[in-house]
Amino acid sequence: MPSPTEKRPRVNVRRPDVMELVSAEVAVHYRSSLVEKIKDQGGKITRGNTTLLLAQDFGFCYGVERAIDLAYASRKVFPENRIFLIGEIIHNPEVNRQLREMDIVSLPWREMDASYDELLPEDVVIVPAFGAPTKFMEKIEERGCYTVDTTCGDVMKVWRRVRGYAKDGITSIIHGKANHEETRATASRALGENKDGRYLVILTLADTDFVCDYIRNGGDREAFLKRFAGSFSDGFDPDVHLEKIGVANQTTMLKSETLEIQKRLADAVQGRDGSAEKFSVFDTICGATQERQDALFEMLKTRMDLLLVVGGYNSSNTAHLVEIGEKELPTFFIRDASQIKSLGEIVHYDLHHQRETTSAYASAFSGKDHVTIGLTAGASCPNNLIEETVRKVFGLRGETLD
Repeated sequence: MPSPTEKRPRVNVRRPDVMELVSAEVAVHYRSSLVEKIKDQGGKITRGNTTLLLAQDFGFCYGVERAIDLAYASRKVFPENRIFLIGEIIHNPEVNRQLREMDIVSLPWREMDASYDELLPEDVVIVPAFGAPTKFMEKIEERGCYTVDTTCGDVMKVWRRVRGYAKDGITSIIHGKANHEETRATASRALGENKDGRYLVILTLADTDFVCDYIRNGGDREAFLKRFAGSFSDGFDPDVHLEKIGVANQTTMLKSETLEIQKRLADAVQGRDGSAEKFSVFDTICGATQERQDALFEMLKTRMDLLLVVGGYNSSNTAHLVEIGEKELPTFFIRDASQIKSLGEIVHYDLHHQRETTSAYASAFSGKDHVTIGLTAGASCPNNLIEETVRKVFGLRGETLD
């Protein structure tokens, strides 16, 4: 048995016999024959005076499916061991609930606490789809635990990019949410192998314009550091570390916004230097995120009375779908079908006020006129929750699907 200071190799739990069992279990928990049937019908189902449209792309992406499969497989490969998970496997309460029922225990992800020092060599630690900061990985290796790494491949592509920036003396400008698990993991890689790299996390176009103005004209250093407190590397100095910059992003951001941020930063460097030689950029938006956004844009070309977006409230990619929908029609961000309380009452998450609220929307659900309802879901939402939402909508409208 390894000592707590001896590094274990990471564990491959994707054994054919194990994955056959996992596939069957995951199908029971998360699959939906009804959703597959609707997809086969072109994403449209009509009963009586109610039509429901499903976006062409929605729900679980490959990276999420892989992470869930590996978590389930871990319990089968290690039936007697203690299994821990850094934070949440993905941002969906139903999936995380299932893992808790399998005695997979969450560890803190924002900061390490004493529980990390209590890990034993026979313990298993699952790294979530978002990845984990390097200091967490180093601690797990120090404790000699088995590690099952479910980090999404698209996230690791971003890590390779920011490591390259650090090696070349380029500051990583990361478009993302500073306190998101993925962004924190990426920021730790932006420090590079020698831990001397630099990064700055920006979220909004207003943040971008502030940085661009500083690149062009300089400014109040203390005001800059105050504005971005908690969003940059130790020792970051805007007078020094904005000289050479490279853009990366949290993979679940809005592509249109990321592209605009890239353009504005490139223009700022061009304006300062007369060339963009000290600006670097590579496309690091997740393909699945973009597919779901594109599918929603396409669905919005059809007239609908309202849009339901299903997913975890802390899911970044789901929130961006809500933002897209809100610009076009009444849009409700719900965790699951239980939040559609009645024909006139929907409990949903208000992105603007960052809280759950209740809205009366009787005009669409309760009228006798034909109603068209759109439905999409984030990359971490399982099909069983989508089916429950479909059935709830038609049930409230007095229609059956069986």
